[in-house]
Amino acid sequence: MELNDANLQTLTEFLRKTLDPDPTVRRPAEKFLESVEGNQNYSLLLLTLLEKSQDNVIRVCAAVTFKNYIKRNWRIVEDEPNKISDADRTAIKANIVNLMLSSPEQIQKQLSDAISIIGREDFPQKWPDLLTEMVTRFRSGDFHIINGVLRTAHSLFKRYRHEFKSNELWIEIKLVLGTFALPLTELFKATIELCQTHANDVNALKVLFSSLTLISKLFYSLNFQDLPEFFEDNMETWMTNFHGLLTLDNKLLQTDLVSNAIQFLASVCERPHYKHLFEDQNTLTSICEKVIVPNMEFRSADEEAFEDNSEEYIRRDLEGSDIDTRRRAACDLVRGLCKFFEGPVTAIFSGYVNSMLSEYAKNPGLNWKHKDAATYLVTSLASKAQTQKHGITQANELVNLTEFFVNHILPDLQSSNVNEFPVLKADAIKYVMIFRSKLPKEQLLQAVPLLITHLQAESTVQHTYAAHALERLFTMRGPNNATLITSAEMAPFTEQLLTNLFKALTLPGSAENEYIMKAIMRSFSLLQETIVPYIPTLIGQLTHKLLLVSKNPSKPHFNHYLFESLCLSVRITCKANPVTVSSFEEALFPVFTEILQNDVQEFLPYVFQVMSLLLEIHSNSIPASYMALFPHLLQPVLWERTGNIPPLVRLLQAFLEKGGASIAASAADKIPGLLGVFQKLIASKANDHQGFYLLNSIIENMPPESITQYRKQIFILLFQRLQSSKTTKFIKSFLVFINLYCVKYGAIALQEIFDSIQPKMFGMVLEKIIIPEVQKVSGTVEKKICAVGITKILTECPAMMDTEYTKLWTLLLQALIGLFELPEDDSIPDDEHFIDIEDTPGYQTAFSQLAFAGRKEHDPIGDAVGNPKILLAQSLHKLSTACPGRVPSMLNTSLNAEALKFLQGYLQVASVQLV
Repeated sequence: MELNDANLQTLTEFLRKTLDPDPTVRRPAEKFLESVEGNQNYSLLLLTLLEKSQDNVIRVCAAVTFKNYIKRNWRIVEDEPNKISDADRTAIKANIVNLMLSSPEQIQKQLSDAISIIGREDFPQKWPDLLTEMVTRFRSGDFHIINGVLRTAHSLFKRYRHEFKSNELWIEIKLVLGTFALPLTELFKATIELCQTHANDVNALKVLFSSLTLISKLFYSLNFQDLPEFFEDNMETWMTNFHGLLTLDNKLLQTDLVSNAIQFLASVCERPHYKHLFEDQNTLTSICEKVIVPNMEFRSADEEAFEDNSEEYIRRDLEGSDIDTRRRAACDLVRGLCKFFEGPVTAIFSGYVNSMLSEYAKNPGLNWKHKDAATYLVTSLASKAQTQKHGITQANELVNLTEFFVNHILPDLQSSNVNEFPVLKADAIKYVMIFRSKLPKEQLLQAVPLLITHLQAESTVQHTYAAHALERLFTMRGPNNATLITSAEMAPFTEQLLTNLFKALTLPGSAENEYIMKAIMRSFSLLQETIVPYIPTLIGQLTHKLLLVSKNPSKPHFNHYLFESLCLSVRITCKANPVTVSSFEEALFPVFTEILQNDVQEFLPYVFQVMSLLLEIHSNSIPASYMALFPHLLQPVLWERTGNIPPLVRLLQAFLEKGGASIAASAADKIPGLLGVFQKLIASKANDHQGFYLLNSIIENMPPESITQYRKQIFILLFQRLQSSKTTKFIKSFLVFINLYCVKYGAIALQEIFDSIQPKMFGMVLEKIIIPEVQKVSGTVEKKICAVGITKILTECPAMMDTEYTKLWTLLLQALIGLFELPEDDSIPDDEHFIDIEDTPGYQTAFSQLAFAGRKEHDPIGDAVGNPKILLAQSLHKLSTACPGRVPSMLNTSLNAEALKFLQGYLQVASVQLV
């Protein structure tokens, strides 16, 4: 693509169309952009548009498209084509910093994200001058530019907070400190001085304090791994000014900076060597009174977020998002102080809690914020350790959680008006959710019907918390690992629960509420067959919702739980009555057809998984509606997207399992297409195992004559891959395949096909691959396949007894006994770095496994062989009767003593002898 006006105009038109709410206009435009993004100069055209377009909407759209393009394509992945040319990469890095700093804030943020994505891959080795270029901008005096630099530096350095210690990391941090630490310190001092100069100018202060907040975050990241020498030497400058900021009381400001400073205090007070700083009772009281209590208050900004920006409020409060709040910081400080001073701190705060609660009792309407702060304080005090899965796992013994629940939490939950005091109701629900592992079961059961009622609340935060609390309670485990709350205990509330959950999705602001959808999924999972009578109504509501969200998928978690709920409906109903699968197909196929026709990329992996689940429920035949789809599943474009590969392979496996013979009969012309998919997958290190899953299903389920003409070519392809790049994962899959082939077609067929490719190749495969590598095979079914296959090679292949292959017989037997008796060899060569399968590059629709669409592990040998050790003993007995004397003499001359001992044990158990 040339950098010219015509191309800029074309790109502008297509970008405009991607903003169109009508999918028939939007989707083709998205497809066009996807089709041209591999062209040289595409990224530079986007950068030109975001810099020079007269239309602000197009500039922002170009910035977002550019960032997503970088996210998808910047990382270079082995086996994958490099989508961005080297010339474009160089040009992007040469221009992006300048462009970011001279752009308006909306565009600056997108470009800053793009720089940090590129930085993650290229900094410092491939982008050594990035920091120097950024640091020189501190001198500009323009805080729009300075904040752009700080924001980008923050997104680059914040990973230092959670990276494992390593030499590479130290070298990088050292390099960053050498360039960045002094200019950052100078900027910090200069900004503090400017704050004093402009103390009465609210607009100037807002900009300056946003800089100070970013500077504090950078200070935190750069000091996280260890205290660098530079900052140790300049500690007085930083701490004096931090102290000044902590005690600053400028009524013009409500800033994040306080939370950052408190957060820093929290991390200091947890470290044993600073313990002495806090030991004095007066210091503790002063911190509790002056720092913690004032920052626990529910501010007007919190109230606004609660009412008007509930999604952000929930994200901060429940998920602990990156955005630090004062309350969160104060809460962390309480926990930090309790580590060494639990008794005194609890005593100081108990007084505050009691006085706040008595203030509330005097006039609830006016003083409800006092109770909110008291509940928050109790929660902070009582929480010692917490996990997403279990809530609070360790509590402060000095706080009586049950008593507080009965006296102060339960009354709010039982209030007859669910819409009165929504903040306090949300607090009460959150209390149950957080302390669920510490409250007795009877109190949780008492709370369940109350929480179901709160699903009807008008407040988005309140009904979201109710859904989330129910979902968490339903995952709790009791004795014997069964769910703590049983389906029987839920029976009286089942109808109300389902009604209120589905009604909650119709409340304003909650049409795609992921917490409600997750609660629906979890309720189905808990209630199991009790939901069957309600399914005909509910499946209609779920498919209608699916049709709506497929027009413009925007909430990935909501969509995931929606598909999980569909899978549960199918599983639970069809388990009781498999015939009902057809009524699910009637309900789902029209929506699925629309999703496939419109190529809704985000939903395709899910649709393929649900279709696999439905097809696997059928008895042994493929309905016509599925057969019509079969040719479309082999289209190369579907296999280009990494996220489609696992579910598509599974769907093809379901086709083969249910109707290998009918595919051979009515769609034989599609077999080359099927093998073409196998060939594509086997060439990739990331997806070769998926290629073997498909190949194994073809071998197991297709009539032998239908693939005779292709067999030799399959083996040749596998050998070519072995020669070009032999990895442990490939070897393991290859071993399972050749042994499955042996089980299916016999040992003679295996030997003949190898030797037909190249004379004596069978011996080479035994010597170089099977004997030395079989110990690496993992998985019960995989080991069983290898054991049965090797047993057949040993006892049913004449060439093993009377050719030059005979010398390998004992070694192969010894390798098989090793597979039975020795621990698995899980060593991986140093030079092998697997691409993590889930780690799809960038922004492609990644594959998301549906837990409730899971496939049972399939054993192709099944009950035909119970114990492979006994099969070996019986097969050796049979062989020895066919050629008396040969087997014992081969064993006694060359099998090692330990292996021989194990073998005698197998013969004894099988009650057979060798002759």
